[in-house]
Amino acid sequence: MVKKALDKYHTVYLSLGSNIGDREKNIINALRLLKIKGIPITKMSSLYESEPVGIEDQPWFYNMVIKISSSLQPDKILKIVKDIEAEIGRMWTTKWGPRVIDIDILFYEDQIVNMENLVIPHKEFHNRDFVLVPMVEIEPDFIHPVLKKSIEDILESPRKRKKVIWVKFLGAV
Repeated sequence: MVKKALDKYHTVYLSLGSNIGDREKNIINALRLLKIKGIPITKMSSLYESEPVGIEDQPWFYNMVIKISSSLQPDKILKIVKDIEAEIGRMWTTKWGPRVIDIDILFYEDQIVNMENLVIPHKEFHNRDFVLVPMVEIEPDFIHPVLKKSIEDILESPRKRKKVIWVKFLGAV
């Protein structure tokens, strides 16, 4: 009898954000679609409201961070999240502009990925309170693979801050 090698599951962190339409519903739809597409969510932060970055004259965002477990490689996860964004109605317009849904891969284990269409960890992660605050809620001791600091230490480091306000915990979605 030949044993089939088990796929290795990777710990991956995703951020979700929305500032157009029913922001909470958009994020819940994205969470449900991830599950439908075979991406199990193992941990979720609360939902937060945050000031926009880049283009400030737009509605505030709802944001959260989730931890998933997947045997897929980063480029395959990227394809799934881009398909989900399109399914929910995301239109690619202005950089940092309004969006129905935005899903980014924050970390893929402790790996550093530099591909043409994907950089992990995101180059601006350490400057963005809208991902730092929810990430600290679920994994404060995770070590950033480039900066070699915990997420909590990065959040506490001096830098220009944006408002991030706790909204609620979504519970089981």
